Formats: sequence, structure tokens, C-alpha cells
Amino acid sequence: MELENEAVRIVSDFLTASMIPDPERAATYMAEDVCITFTGGRHMPAARDISAFNAGRYAWVKKQLGQFDWTEREDHTVVYSNGTLYGEWPDGRTFSGNRYLDRFEVRGGKITRMDVWNDSAEWILEPDIARP
Repeated sequence: MELENEAVRIVSDFLTASMIPDPERAATYMAEDVCITFTGGRHMPAARDISAFNAGRYAWVKKQLGQFDWTEREDHTVVYSNGTLYGEWPDGRTFSGNRYLDRFEVRGGKITRMDVWNDSAEWILEPDIARP
């Protein structure tokens, strides 16, 4: 995938590092005062907290990256990444097709805000939703 926008490249590189998971490398793409909000309104102070949260929710999880969309604002770029999650729940059941949407704000070459939404909570509460 050719990335035409520098902010999109930063977000893509961050997501790649996050999926390894390599929280130290992922943190290099984020501003010191980054604002991270995950599903359910969970605030996370740093990139390493994302890996810790995911380790508690999944045996393992990866993103099948889909489309990136962006818009330029006066002082930053907003980048949206959408696609699906796949992986394994802690009880050993596998899953795929779990929709996600991430919204990022990139200023001065660093991610300053990240908002995350996905279907995981719904699928945990009602596993039959995940079945075709």
C-alpha cells in the first residue's frame, strides 16, 4: 500500500509497531502528552498501556488494516484507520471480522491524540453476534 500522506505513514508505522507488539517503538510515534482513549472511554497514559490492555482482553490480537482516510486541519492532520481485528480470546476461541475504527491527530510529526472503537465488547457480551 502506497501512503501518500506523511501523517498516514506515521499512523501506519505506529499500528505496525503496536501489532508486533513493540510498545517501545510504538511510543516513538507519539507525543509525550498524547491523549489516548480506548473503547468504553478508557484513558491510557502511554502506548505501552495499549499493549497491557490488549494482553488482558485477548490471548493475542492483530489488525487487518483497511482504508486510511485523512483530512488536513489548520494545525494538524486527522487520520482514520479502519479494518478488522482477528485473534484469539483468552478462552482459546478464535475470531476474525471484528470491525475497528481508529481516529488519530498528528501534529509536528507525532500522534497527539488516538481514539479507538471496535466490536470486541459486544462480541464478549454476546458471542453469537460474531457468528455469520
